[in-house]
Amino acid sequence: MSANKNTKVVPVPLMLKGFTMGMAEIVPGVSGGTIAFITGIFERFMAAIKSFGPGLFGDFRSGGVKKVWASIDGNFLVLLFSGMAIGLVVGAFGISYLLEHHPLPLWGFFFGLIIASCLFVLRQIGAKTWEHYLSFIIGAVAAYIITALSPTEGNFALWYVFISGSIAISAMLLPGISGSFILMLMGMYRFILDSFKTFLSTRSFDQLLVIIVFGLGCIAGAMTFSRLITWTLTKYRKITLSVLAGFLLGSLNKIWPWRIPSLWMNEEGEIMSGTTPDEGKVKILQEINLLPMDYPSDPQIFIVITTMLVGLLLVFWLERMPLAASKENTNS
Repeated sequence: MSANKNTKVVPVPLMLKGFTMGMAEIVPGVSGGTIAFITGIFERFMAAIKSFGPGLFGDFRSGGVKKVWASIDGNFLVLLFSGMAIGLVVGAFGISYLLEHHPLPLWGFFFGLIIASCLFVLRQIGAKTWEHYLSFIIGAVAAYIITALSPTEGNFALWYVFISGSIAISAMLLPGISGSFILMLMGMYRFILDSFKTFLSTRSFDQLLVIIVFGLGCIAGAMTFSRLITWTLTKYRKITLSVLAGFLLGSLNKIWPWRIPSLWMNEEGEIMSGTTPDEGKVKILQEINLLPMDYPSDPQIFIVITTMLVGLLLVFWLERMPLAASKENTNS
């Protein structure tokens, strides 16, 4: 799973990996970083993002656009982002339909996928010491606490918008944690979403300013997080993998198939509580996990277990999907 820019990317498999990342971002509680991790491109993705910085000006002066393109792993990013864009569009319709009409089998699928992902990451560690087990437990507890938190009231000051963008993008890239979920916890999900919608309809400068500041926060967060995670994977690889595996395990709390809502946000942005959401579109913020036999409607146990197994098997297929063909220096 080591990052390697000196490889020739294979377009179709890489775009398919990007496609699955885009699809995952549509699902609340599932991170595209999880898909990047289990498909073996997480470190290369982080390295490509990390390459964006002041150093590119020096690359341009010494080697022009060709050297800049090689430095940012341009071919890799174009194919990956193209697949992600397609996945986002398809997911906006397909995943949304499944979430509305067949939620239990869908959550079962992702539950199996995350379990297999956790096992996959643990296999990369090899022989384990007490430090690895402790790091794993810390990661699992941290992810569980995050997914169990209740949303806070948002702060609409621009400095908080910037911080929200930085934290949300880092969470999106991190396996096991959803960026949109973090925005909800920070009380900023509705505000950011409404700012985008309002700007598209009114072209308001105030809303544009919010979007720009949020975008700058995302850029700063992505560049900072990519450098941090690349450094930890280089210096403390096994401990970092242990923490990431723990994050995956702890995030299962958020995608347990049999659950009922206890806290949600209505269309007006008001936070409501109880177990029966109001009529209309709502955004679930917090849920109560139940045993299948306690689920208020048909638990579909057989179907859910089947989709869990499909998720498990898909991980083993994805991790064997070829990313690179013959070795080739990107600068040649």
